Amino acid sequence: MSDKLLNFDKPSLQGSIKIPGDKSVSHRSIMFGAIAEGTTTVEGFLQSDDCLSTIDCFSKLGVDIKVEEDRVEIKSNGISTWKEPDEILYTGNSGTTTRLMLGILAGSNISSVLIGDESIQKRPMKRVTEPLKQMGAKLIGRANGQYTPISVEGSNLQAIHYKMPVASAQVKSAILLAALNAEGETIVEEIETTRDHTEKMLSHFGVNIQVEDRMIRLHGGQKLTGTHVIVPGDISSAAFFLVAGAISPKSRLELTNVGLNKTRTGIIDVLQSMGASLTIDISENTSHELIGALTIETSDLKGTTIGGDLIPRLIDEIPVIALLATQAKGKTIIKNAEELKVKETNRIDAVVNELRKLGANITPTEDGMIIEGPTPLHGGELLTYGDHRIGMMAAIAALITEGSVSIDNHECIAVSYPNFFEHIEKVTKQ
Repeated sequence: MSDKLLNFDKPSLQGSIKIPGDKSVSHRSIMFGAIAEGTTTVEGFLQSDDCLSTIDCFSKLGVDIKVEEDRVEIKSNGISTWKEPDEILYTGNSGTTTRLMLGILAGSNISSVLIGDESIQKRPMKRVTEPLKQMGAKLIGRANGQYTPISVEGSNLQAIHYKMPVASAQVKSAILLAALNAEGETIVEEIETTRDHTEKMLSHFGVNIQVEDRMIRLHGGQKLTGTHVIVPGDISSAAFFLVAGAISPKSRLELTNVGLNKTRTGIIDVLQSMGASLTIDISENTSHELIGALTIETSDLKGTTIGGDLIPRLIDEIPVIALLATQAKGKTIIKNAEELKVKETNRIDAVVNELRKLGANITPTEDGMIIEGPTPLHGGELLTYGDHRIGMMAAIAALITEGSVSIDNHECIAVSYPNFFEHIEKVTKQ
């Protein structure tokens, strides 16, 4: 691990970036291809550390997976043919891999153990293990299933009607994946609509799933059939360059191949509410996912309030939205974002601590933060806390600071955006 020193002298950003594949969709393409019978081909796969952790886990279960750059081929005869792994399944820094695999493995016919890195071992898993245990899953973990490592003994599951206590796509997805091998109809009720990649992809693989408002129904015993998946670009990755283009002087950036799933486009709503100069060109709908191009220019921004049902649609973008707010006129309030406390780090504390080092006027609250702007930012030595979103926020901040910014452990950014610094270099070259 090493520090990275960034000194850009407030550049004008120009050019076009093809946004790398969506992390959430990439994870699911491997998981569903492994569960399915037949061959699944994936185009646009994100070769990030997190997604490679998912591939590694399924390879240890005996699934035939071949990776060639952003193309993946998965051959499987279905979950009943998986082999019991000889080793512990290591999920790295990936909460998606850990939580969704608990749901998948709970209804399998094998025994296994899941463990993640130091960050994952601190993240709450009971939100997943409790509903799975209600379905009959046999799970044993630290603190009564709250933390990894967690052992899973595959067993016969029963459908449940589960009312979600938190807005979490990972919890929802774990239950739905377990429901595939449960007897009866599983119903999941959401308190807020969360990203729906699992529902869309299940349908793409031939599963009959009903979604009405915040109620999702799925009958167990259905088979998935191998198919072709095209992964859109990750709007959570695009968000960092959208903010960069809006706050950097005399800038104009075009971002192509961006996934525009309506459960993920909260960053667009925020930019528009703050008066950003943003244009959207929707180009096609593929693999049940909408994609398009976004063009962002230097903008005269104003403060706004972000909360309620908007939060699940931009939860991963809040660190960089906080940076955006430091350059907006007036007050920006971010609320109802308690979920930030159980991400890779406590992102409320991390964002506030690091932006304050640069001179931001930002105050933490129990469920978010309040930012007053516009505020000129200066250089500083920033911590990532091993969190890729905090690391990328710090790097984007360096584009507008007076003086250099040092970032520790910048390698953590590779879990979601391996070529992030290459793309920064591309758009800062004049």
